[in-house]
Amino acid sequence: MTLNKKQIKIGILIVGILSLFVLVWGITKIIQKIRVKNAKIEITLHDDMTINFLEEKRISDYIVSINGKIVDDKFIDTTSIGEKVIAFEFVNDDGIRVPYEYKLSVVDKVEPVIWLGNSYTVYKGNDIDTSKILCGDNEDASPHCYIEGEYDYNVPGEYPLVFKASDKSGNVAQRNFTLHVVEPKKNESAPVKDVLPSYTLFSDIYVKYKNDKTKIGIDVSGWQGDIDFEAIKQAGVEFMFIKVGGTKGTGKEFYVDSKFEQNIKKANEIGIDVGIYFYSYANSNKQAQEEAKWVIKQIKDYKVKLPVVFDWENWSSFNDYNLSFFGLTDMANSFLEVLNKSGYEGMIYSSKSYLEKLWLPTKYDIWLAHYTVNMEKTSYQGKYKYWQLCDDGKIDGINANVDIDIMYLD
Repeated sequence: MTLNKKQIKIGILIVGILSLFVLVWGITKIIQKIRVKNAKIEITLHDDMTINFLEEKRISDYIVSINGKIVDDKFIDTTSIGEKVIAFEFVNDDGIRVPYEYKLSVVDKVEPVIWLGNSYTVYKGNDIDTSKILCGDNEDASPHCYIEGEYDYNVPGEYPLVFKASDKSGNVAQRNFTLHVVEPKKNESAPVKDVLPSYTLFSDIYVKYKNDKTKIGIDVSGWQGDIDFEAIKQAGVEFMFIKVGGTKGTGKEFYVDSKFEQNIKKANEIGIDVGIYFYSYANSNKQAQEEAKWVIKQIKDYKVKLPVVFDWENWSSFNDYNLSFFGLTDMANSFLEVLNKSGYEGMIYSSKSYLEKLWLPTKYDIWLAHYTVNMEKTSYQGKYKYWQLCDDGKIDGINANVDIDIMYLD
């Protein structure tokens, strides 16, 4: 194809304009670099450039004075310990956007946790099973846990010992305890005593705690057998959490609770609001996310108005999981994030003691388990949306004991 003179002129003009644009852009970039290079920077940093593990502070919190304004005053990432370079930009008093960075150290000053009473008893011939004594840390997934002191588990007696735990940051915790080595019990039949069954009436809970800011409900699984839904609704049940299932151990196959499908279908039909809980054995974020995806597949065809709950209770084997308390909480968060992305509300279930000592703060709601004497109000000081106040509940329509729960609307 032959170009005419007019087309050639237009082509030359376009090339000329583009060349001019590139030239102007290049000159502008050079000028900007020169301006930034010569920009006035007056920044005074704090004397203490350390921040605690998981502490929430912004970039500006370590700047005493600055001749300008930070462009994006973000929170500093403190999810790992060690030295960090904090890079940011600020617009100085002359209106120049200037890059800057400083260094600080993320440090861990929290002692490990030792879950041990004042005494520990073993039968003669049996050594202390240290794997059953929970020893964990907020940051270190494998703190060093050991016993100091002399004892002989083949000789009955009392031995004063010290259980110690140290993390990689050098924080040390210790717990004094007495080891009791005792003779095995003889095979003597003890007299049988009549023990009256203990239970908590759902109706009593309803009278005590029902008001315009609460709802009263239950949580159920295959252990409750076949439920008469007409009867429990007539008794006042306003919501229920239903077990969807779990896994048969860490990394093992999933199972659907024996009464899940029956329970959720009938609850949906009769109009009782439903939440879901999953019993987890996860030991990594990846496993927790796979569990969440499995849960979604099981519940997607049903009405689930209330939260989907991450229920992790493997405290007696915690030492075997190679998890820090941050790792545990982050794992729960990863489970619930998958649920959130699919439109479900997430929540964490745990008991008062573990919430106070082991779980770290989370943005998700808490389902608190705390069984108090005479149904008295819980002494837990943290925030919670639901309270499971007993596991010996009695209600018309269920032949077995059942957990009773309170939902707080505010």
